[in-house]
Amino acid sequence: MPEAERPKSCIEYRDMWRRQKAPTRAEQLHFAGVDDRDVYNITAPFLDRGRWVIAGRVERRESEHSETYFFVQSGDRWEPLREAPVLPLQDPFVTRIADELVFGGVETFIHPRGTPPRFLWWRTILFRGRDVGDLRPFFVGPDGMKDIRLVELADGTVGVFTRPQGKKGGRGKIGFTRVASLEALTLEAIEEAPLLEGMFLDDEWGGVNAAYLLPDGTLGVLGHIACFDPDGRRNYYALVFRFDPETRRYWDVRVIAERENFLPGPAKRDDLTNVVFPGGLVRRPDGWAELYAGVSDVGAQKLILPDPFAAPASSSAGDGPDRRSMAGDVREA
Repeated sequence: MPEAERPKSCIEYRDMWRRQKAPTRAEQLHFAGVDDRDVYNITAPFLDRGRWVIAGRVERRESEHSETYFFVQSGDRWEPLREAPVLPLQDPFVTRIADELVFGGVETFIHPRGTPPRFLWWRTILFRGRDVGDLRPFFVGPDGMKDIRLVELADGTVGVFTRPQGKKGGRGKIGFTRVASLEALTLEAIEEAPLLEGMFLDDEWGGVNAAYLLPDGTLGVLGHIACFDPDGRRNYYALVFRFDPETRRYWDVRVIAERENFLPGPAKRDDLTNVVFPGGLVRRPDGWAELYAGVSDVGAQKLILPDPFAAPASSSAGDGPDRRSMAGDVREA
């Protein structure tokens, strides 16, 4: 098993990705039924009662007040699922554990110790149910923590990725623990989850967006890495790594997408122009994957690229399927 790698900066990872010149193809996703609001930071499509559903963050361009809608495809557009709840949450995510749909998002609220001008704080809310219409809240994460993600492990236990900030996590680092079941998930387990040491530089940050159990029992982890540029603009990149929940070792850390791989479009603010927030992967049997992501805190797109978890665990970055197997034009990264 490879040793954990020396932490690299956002820019180092980005430049490694650019040198690969991996073939990609971007597609804009179109949403209807939400007035003139933006839809971004979407999940990958997931199967719910025989239909494909996407959850997405919905908000007005000039606001941070968000709602999460569930959408189903109708022709070339995604429209709200009528029987689904509309939830006052940001940045939705989904997984399945023990045959249940597990859904989550970020709730914002006024900081309890805030003084004028008061500022927003956040916490992760988790729901579970047979399907979207059956979701019910079952867990509230620690105040001030986003990017809590769950994944069912090979032995049926639940892996939990965390992202503390402040004294323990600085601007945001990844932790990991495991619990016996959803019922065993506690605030203490999340707050005491050990960090994956050496993942990020201290002045940068990142988190997990989704995790996938692979045939050998390890996890393919999709996340993000972020940093400020000298002018204070935020730079977010889609990141992947492999992780062994038994040994807690991680390896093959690399960027797989940046903003310029996607179609051009507006940004919510000038400092968010270079933002990719990955929501999930659809791994295809032909060796390609579809990355679903929010871009520039305004839009939602899909990027077709080589499956980052298709190669053997010990292989180096850059190996992938023959680019001739991808239909349509490709854009060089």
